[in-house]
Amino acid sequence: MSTRLLYREEPYRVEFSARVLCCEPAGDGRFRILLDRTCFYPEGGGQPADTGTLDQAPVLDVHEQGGEVWHTTSAPLEPGRTATGRIDWVRRFSLMQHHTAEHIVSGIVHSLYKLDNVGFHMGSAMVTIDFNGELDREALEKAETLANRTVFANIPVEVSYPPEKELEAMSFRSKKALSSLEGEIRIVTVPGADRCACCGIHVARTGEIGCVKLLAPQRYKGGVRVGLLCGEAALADYREKDTQVTSVSQMLSVKQPEAADAVRRLLAQNEELRLALSDAKKQLFALRAARYAGQSRVCLLDPKLSPGELRLQAAALLEAGKPPRLALVLSGEEGSFRYALGAAGSDARALSRALHQALGGKGGGSAEFAQGAFSASAAEIEAAFASLPL
Repeated sequence: MSTRLLYREEPYRVEFSARVLCCEPAGDGRFRILLDRTCFYPEGGGQPADTGTLDQAPVLDVHEQGGEVWHTTSAPLEPGRTATGRIDWVRRFSLMQHHTAEHIVSGIVHSLYKLDNVGFHMGSAMVTIDFNGELDREALEKAETLANRTVFANIPVEVSYPPEKELEAMSFRSKKALSSLEGEIRIVTVPGADRCACCGIHVARTGEIGCVKLLAPQRYKGGVRVGLLCGEAALADYREKDTQVTSVSQMLSVKQPEAADAVRRLLAQNEELRLALSDAKKQLFALRAARYAGQSRVCLLDPKLSPGELRLQAAALLEAGKPPRLALVLSGEEGSFRYALGAAGSDARALSRALHQALGGKGGGSAEFAQGAFSASAAEIEAAFASLPL
């Protein structure tokens, strides 16, 4: 027995009553319930299933099988009884807004750039649309502008079931060939924007979408993936970004429109400071290395050196006048040290392996430099280093 699809007849209906035809276990404490009619939209056409309740039982999922709509719930319902269903309307309306907006955007992109929608996912955070070609920011902005003009025009969204001969002569978008579509073909039309074969549910007029916001494109499988937000989701996104921009502008003591330029100036200043600091550290490393001139081996501890600075200090020791033949530079704290080992005339890799064996360390490198870490005390490291052959 086919389920009567109330969501097709009355997509804005929130509550309904229906007779329970069947209830069977679905595993994990869940149940599958078949009703004689339903307002719950089953997953399909790129649109997720509705959620809500049947009496007091939460509806967790809904699927259609051979004309029957099955509701997955967390509690059983007795067959033969009449149950009351309630749709989570806030979620349903958001899905209707986004699905209709996707039609408009996909139709406009196809018209402007001859690209097809080859993937469509309605997630909890946003809708994503995959197009089979390149779209830059400028192209998306044009599509976004036209989509919003369609929304602001408050155009009626038309649903029809054209006869086969009319369908054969009609131009419409579809992910499937006409010959593969079964039963009546449902055509959803947004005049001037899109005509598409679709089984989903949509708003009655485009103005209900509120607005359309397209997010920056990302390369995906030879084309691009575009994020789409509308209605309250777009408003929430705007609020979040406005909060972030306001925070940045306040921290930099500039007006919001000047925030990006202020950040660029700050980044440039930071880069200048970074280069100046790097030069100063190199001078410091060279001056420090000069103090060890004439020694055959040097073990130097500076707790604050980064891994890159460890190597620079070791290199400075080997490049100083009358340099040592071995230079070990350590940073860290007692029991856990990073190191850089420089060698002149010896293989630093072989020497580091000898230290690892004695100290339980790990690392690697080249014949001239090796880097790694020791789990040992400073005294143990100095003793093991002193035993290395020159």
